[in-house]
Amino acid sequence: MSVEKIEALVVGAGQAGVAMSEHLSRAGVPHLVLEQGRIAERWRSCRWDSLVANGPAWHDRFPGMEFSGDPEAFVGKEQVADYFAAYAEQFHAPIRCGVSVTEVTRKPGGGFRVETSQGPVEAQYVIAATGAFQVPLIPPLVPETAGLTQIHSNSYRNPGQLPPGAVLVVGAGSSGAQIAEELMEAGRKVYLSVGPHDRPPRRYRGRDFVWWLGVLNMWDADAPKGAEHTTIAVSGAHGGQTVDFRKLAARGMTLVGRTERFEGGKMTFAQDLARNIERGDANLLALLDEADAWAARNGIDLPEDPEARAIGPAPDCMVNPLLSLDLAEAGVTTILWATGFSNDYGWLKVDALDESGKPRHQRGVSSEPGIYFLGLPYQSRRGSSFIWGVWHDAKFVADHIAKQRSYLAYRAPGDTAAAKAAE
Repeated sequence: MSVEKIEALVVGAGQAGVAMSEHLSRAGVPHLVLEQGRIAERWRSCRWDSLVANGPAWHDRFPGMEFSGDPEAFVGKEQVADYFAAYAEQFHAPIRCGVSVTEVTRKPGGGFRVETSQGPVEAQYVIAATGAFQVPLIPPLVPETAGLTQIHSNSYRNPGQLPPGAVLVVGAGSSGAQIAEELMEAGRKVYLSVGPHDRPPRRYRGRDFVWWLGVLNMWDADAPKGAEHTTIAVSGAHGGQTVDFRKLAARGMTLVGRTERFEGGKMTFAQDLARNIERGDANLLALLDEADAWAARNGIDLPEDPEARAIGPAPDCMVNPLLSLDLAEAGVTTILWATGFSNDYGWLKVDALDESGKPRHQRGVSSEPGIYFLGLPYQSRRGSSFIWGVWHDAKFVADHIAKQRSYLAYRAPGDTAAAKAAE
């Protein structure tokens, strides 16, 4: 079988892969992007039907193209996927869809051999742009024999997909909070397991919170010490709204603490619900304080917004927390796990991963020369896994590759033999 050769190979054509291709094109680096599905496939097939972007259209985009329509709108998932496909077409990105990458190994003499479903490819540089949402995580708490439907948020589409009955949603970040509210609005009885989280305001003093994080320089923050991910409860649903767990409870949702264990048909929850919600409230108020201080210091005249500081009364489920729930007795037929994802880089057979299988890198530059990562949470900053953030990280990676190419192209006087060998 003939071997295809290319200087740089990008694995994945989601937002990370498209951004990487743009910057490699600008740097004049011959490259190929391989995607096992369609461009931005996860936006199309691994998201629920009503999902919209968590940031407004003016913000959650690449610099080179705007979304059509209202820039303040929260764009639906299909429109987001169409945006990336159109963006790739705009600069004729060399993307090949329907191709899976099964193995990457270092090639004797330099570079890498990449095994794919359409044959081998050899490349000097390989960029893993498969992103942060690869393998859905479902804690091994509830056995399949429990007689419950268990589904990850990655596979959830709409309320009609689930069997009749109440639903326990485990995880109250953006996905869990939005799905729980959708299920409640569809007439389901919903129990929502709430862990530690940040809870920013959707808007404050006439500006979306993404704007506030920008002017306060919070998008460039490093990862919190000892954590790679911070759960953030924010929503673009219904035109964008602040997630308020107290209000959700007032509307009929039952909040519980962190899910701890399952035994004898009963789910047990930690006694931390009040603490988690109060810390989320404190996070919101702290951001409002910083916003007010910034506006005053810079003489920016923005409308006052006292309602943003209103913290409602504690609901009964917060005052008298439910610590144990007999699922059958409560009519719970489904557990929806909004519990995040893990990485799967098993196809990278090179020295680029630590003992737990996580990338070893600095701003996407791997410990294995020639291997790069893109789309990781906090790859360089808080904004790294967001649409606009991955674009800037891709530029850094492309610049690094361009610098490496220039070093490798250097020929000192008398390097005749080396020059011939490289030709």
